[in-house]
Amino acid sequence: MSVTATELKNNLGKYLLLSATEDVFITKNGKVVAKLTSPYENRVQTARSLFGILPREADIDEARRERTLSGSAKL
Repeated sequence: MSVTATELKNNLGKYLLLSATEDVFITKNGKVVAKLTSPYENRVQTARSLFGILPREADIDEARRERTLSGSAKL
């Protein structure tokens, strides 16, 4: 959603509530100057996108060893 800076100023409470569910782009003189967004929305979306990408047999310790070995090979 896009709103003017004046509209945001006049109805801040409304747009604060709305920003919990969608990004609110603030415009001034027809140009986007800011974005009002939930600080948690991106984290939740990122976490949801990660579910199911690892096979069940994935081993965290093996992944750490592989990462350590590949990191030391770059030195």
